[in-house]
Amino acid sequence: MTLPGIHDRLLLLFFGFALDALFGDMAAVFRVIPHPVMLAGRAIAAFDRKLNRPRRGDATRRFRGIVTVIVLVPAAGGTGWIIEQLCSTSFSGAVVELLLVAVLLAWRSLHDHVLAVAVALGRYGIAGGRQAVSHIVGRNPASLDESGVARAAIESLAENFSDGVVAPAFWYLALGLPGLFAYKMANTLDSMIGHKDERYRAFGWAAARFDDIANLIPARLSGVVLAIAALFARGTAGGRAARIMLRDARRHRSPNAGWPEAAMAGALGLSLAGPRQYAEGWVGDAWLGDGTARATPEDILRALGLYRLAGLFIAGLSIGFWLAAHLTPLG
Repeated sequence: MTLPGIHDRLLLLFFGFALDALFGDMAAVFRVIPHPVMLAGRAIAAFDRKLNRPRRGDATRRFRGIVTVIVLVPAAGGTGWIIEQLCSTSFSGAVVELLLVAVLLAWRSLHDHVLAVAVALGRYGIAGGRQAVSHIVGRNPASLDESGVARAAIESLAENFSDGVVAPAFWYLALGLPGLFAYKMANTLDSMIGHKDERYRAFGWAAARFDDIANLIPARLSGVVLAIAALFARGTAGGRAARIMLRDARRHRSPNAGWPEAAMAGALGLSLAGPRQYAEGWVGDAWLGDGTARATPEDILRALGLYRLAGLFIAGLSIGFWLAAHLTPLG
């Protein structure tokens, strides 16, 4: 028996946001059972061990990296399809799908990690801030002063709003659980092997390129959502966010990260990105925005306020479109 409306993706996405906001990453649950992203990570690590042998040449390792993406992303999408078929005919199935949507969104988790940086900077100074920010950025925290720590947290918040919130929502609405699972595998591949250091420059090339493609639309949507939210959030400027985004987004070395980061820079009146130190070396990026680079913990809190409103905007659109499609006009 099918249940019209219950399995509507817009409705499940709305309640997924609500569940994620209330319970976050549900750590207690995933101490008992493995998190889906952890399972993806184990599969990627197995391919990495077997196929990414240092003695192989770059051409061979690049080919094996392409094979890794070709195998794992469709496998994840196929798993999502099977689960979706099993869930599609019952209320309990809808609940399972809702739980999967909630745990594969990273709205609350990202918020809490970035908030921890602001709290650590305020309570423990630069040492506490560096320790907290090391959990969410790939750059060398020892190279960061207090403003650098604050900027790193804000940049991570903006970029991961796209990767961890908007993109999963987009691919779920577009393709259901197959799209959501395939995207999370692609994003996890990029996080684990899509680096430019000696070990992964060749093997992770395909993972990085595929993730870029998967985020082309969501990244731009993220910038637009942040700019709209900045019209209403306290201490932000929506018009400036849109102007800086359109002017500066393409200056970023990533084809995608510049869109939400530039929008965030404009909204807050800051300069973000710029030259910085990663494990694989120095990156001489251009600055995004024309405000001050002297970011503070208070700026992190303003960014979090904008981030919360942007997430609520997406959730509101989901339930709004669902109501518009399902409410029967009176008379």
